Amino acid sequence: MRGWAWSFQPPTQINRQEAQQAFEQALELDPGSVGARVGIGNILVNKIAFGWSKSPDQDKARAQQLLVEALERDDDNAQAHIALGTLHRYQNRVNESQIELERGLALDRNHAGGMQALGWTLIALGRPEAAIPYFQEAIRVDPHSTSLFLFYAGLGNCQLLLGHVDEAVDALQRARAANPRIYYIHLLLAAALGLRGDTDGAKAALAEFLKLKPELNSLAKIRAAFPEYNGNPRAVALGEKTTGLGLRRAGLPEE
Repeated sequence: MRGWAWSFQPPTQINRQEAQQAFEQALELDPGSVGARVGIGNILVNKIAFGWSKSPDQDKARAQQLLVEALERDDDNAQAHIALGTLHRYQNRVNESQIELERGLALDRNHAGGMQALGWTLIALGRPEAAIPYFQEAIRVDPHSTSLFLFYAGLGNCQLLLGHVDEAVDALQRARAANPRIYYIHLLLAAALGLRGDTDGAKAALAEFLKLKPELNSLAKIRAAFPEYNGNPRAVALGEKTTGLGLRRAGLPEE
């Protein structure tokens, strides 16, 4: 399918739109297609993840329907489990997210995207120390991935939450170099630099973040934008004493 060729390109709004159109055409030609359902569901999840969805609730509902239908036809489809597991995290269903992602990785143990997705879910569950090996393995398995920025961003987030500021800054700078267009990388880097005491660097990274996401101009708005990372008490506690503190030092207001 042409949709997968577009999907494997570096993530941009244009590439993802082209991929979705190709998958939609494939589904029209073959209404029973598992691959087209998985493809569309995966792209919708991508759009939600990168903040490109114009109607997130509608896209979540459609992705859920398509991925469940795909798994009803082929329960051994690793990509469907991984896409559904990732979707569950954005639905704030993190325990179910872990289950689906582990099912996907059991079917395809070399799926770097599934590894990093499980890593982000473990972060949401307040377990960054358990997430680190998944990001490290994703980097090892697919060091030239177009999603390499996600692997390093996740690794940097883990190190930040654990208070390992030098390791966090290094990983997040690698993530930024791999894809400077991803807004939350600048946010995490601002937090890591602020926590390390590099106020000027933190302010500069925060300014880059606000250029990309000017509407998220307070800690309260950021928490509201990422509810999946605020439901677990340990995750909240870790975030407050690391990410929250670093962002306050960078100059981000509470409200």
